Amino acid sequence: QVQLVESGGGLVQAGGSLRLSCAASGFASGRTFSRYAMGWFRQAPGKEREFVASINYTGRSTYYADSVKGRFTISRDNAKNTVYLQMNSLKPEDTAVYYCASGAMYPEVAKYNYWGQGTQVTVSS
Repeated sequence: QVQLVESGGGLVQAGGSLRLSCAASGFASGRTFSRYAMGWFRQAPGKEREFVASINYTGRSTYYADSVKGRFTISRDNAKNTVYLQMNSLKPEDTAVYYCASGAMYPEVAKYNYWGQGTQVTVSS
């Protein structure tokens, strides 16, 4: 069973930075982390889960939501089975629980088959 564990969330002032990590484990024999596209999503209280960024299995192709483009950077280290989300110039509206997910590069929640438990990011004004 694939497990995804996020870390790196916290409280930061507007304009600050955070780096989220997502460590993956439990891949079945013959399947490795390096074969999966990965994505980051977020969910604010009372709102639907929304796409943030995704990265293909090699790390050479990335895709971002318009709301974070130019401020967030997704990357991966296949040797460490980890995907990262560097978040700069944070805004209060970035406050949400952030989730990593595996399986696709699409922005739709339903395209992803494994999810982490989430990490809280709070940006104060």
